[in-house]
Amino acid sequence: MKISIVTISYNQKRFLERAILSVLNQDYKDIEYIVVDAGSTDGSIDIINSYKNKISNIIIEPDNGPADGLNKGFSLATGEIYAFLNADDILLESAVSRAMEILEANHSIDVLYGNSLVIDENDKILRRSYSDSFSLFRRAYRGCVIMQPSTFFRSCKYIEAGGFNVDNKSNWDGELFNDMALCGAVFYKVKHMLSGYRLHSESITSSQRLHFLLEEHYKKMFSKIMGRQENKLDILMVYFMRILKHFLNLAGLKERIMHGRIYGRR
Repeated sequence: MKISIVTISYNQKRFLERAILSVLNQDYKDIEYIVVDAGSTDGSIDIINSYKNKISNIIIEPDNGPADGLNKGFSLATGEIYAFLNADDILLESAVSRAMEILEANHSIDVLYGNSLVIDENDKILRRSYSDSFSLFRRAYRGCVIMQPSTFFRSCKYIEAGGFNVDNKSNWDGELFNDMALCGAVFYKVKHMLSGYRLHSESITSSQRLHFLLEEHYKKMFSKIMGRQENKLDILMVYFMRILKHFLNLAGLKERIMHGRIYGRR
């Protein structure tokens, strides 16, 4: 069974090669790898071209943001399973083969996801991040997080959900997961660490540059999932769900206590 992996790139030269090699060095053989660059000016394109004989498809052209770039990449994809890796993240050793073994044996699973190592600029492990058990209801109340680079999904569900929303500039991956769930996708969590999720000075997570956009995103996702606007009682429910999240994910709670939070570390 073939998997198509898309990496979107824009001026992430110092991390890009590590992302590319983490895909090319996977031990699963039937990988279609697509790299999309929106017109980097920092030398990223030279790195991409240096691996052109090992990359299935390369797109180098301006786009309307990360979601648009991902849609362009997946428009060329021919795999039954899809995954996407940002240019500053990495796949861990055997991540693809572990995911594909389960997906090949369990056709009822539409979205498989695992956990991530949180790493810094130099690949030092800062802590571990454990995905939550999936609940669309708790996602409406911001109480369920799954690690994007550790997520694999069937192409048919991506198509049914309509792909990525190009107007979403803050959490395009989260909206796609919600849309697939609304289409009836079955989510399945595995215990494996499948990716390295990088925090650095320019990352969205690390800098909190898009805090306002994220808040707007959460409100829109609540309306999409619940079919109504948030009210004051819902805001209280958000706080409750965020507390409940920790008790439903004890491994994640332990990491939070021992090593601190992920978001806004810098």
